[in-house]
Amino acid sequence: MDQLIGDFLEAVGAIDPLLRTLLAGVAMLLETSVLLGLVVPGDTIVIVAALAVEHWPWWLALIGAIVLGALAGESIGFAIGHWLGPKIDRWLERRWPRASAQWRRTERYLARRGGPAIFLSRFLPVAHSLVPLIVGASAMPYRRFLAWTIPACVLWAGAYATAGWLAGGTYRELADSLHGAGYILVAVIAVFILLVWLAKRLIARYEARHMDDEPQERS
Repeated sequence: MDQLIGDFLEAVGAIDPLLRTLLAGVAMLLETSVLLGLVVPGDTIVIVAALAVEHWPWWLALIGAIVLGALAGESIGFAIGHWLGPKIDRWLERRWPRASAQWRRTERYLARRGGPAIFLSRFLPVAHSLVPLIVGASAMPYRRFLAWTIPACVLWAGAYATAGWLAGGTYRELADSLHGAGYILVAVIAVFILLVWLAKRLIARYEARHMDDEPQERS
């Protein structure tokens, strides 16, 4: 395990830090653009890039690249939604019924929750890819959209970049003195992913009632 992880981190670390940072930003642009977030694993790419970070300036640069990439992708989605939203909606209805159903649920969610839905959608599966499109097709101003999505992107980027950075740094400190340090790295990443999964489940469960056809009454 130690040898495998060491070889992997060495391969990632061999990539020029600037190039690695830019690639992470481009990955986030693709992940948040249109419907590409359904197939591009942005969170995995960010964690892998963060594992190779050794100095805090590159950690900050990675967060900055992730945030800028995410905002660029969401802005593209917003613009496309503004100009082509209805056509995309009709295309999904004809060709991709399941995505069309999710589009309807997300529309209801935005109509009922407004700005908070934009913030929380960053942490919801599928919805974070649809929200920029749907908001762009709505009457919400772009500046209001940015006001809600920027803090969400910063929080998301900081969490993932920090988790990867700390895990990679811990491994490098222990690799020469502790046999099985690779297991510690895997455990740290696994715990982080589990916590993120639990948080997403809780948010999705709490917010699901706002996506239903008929909102449930609070007890």
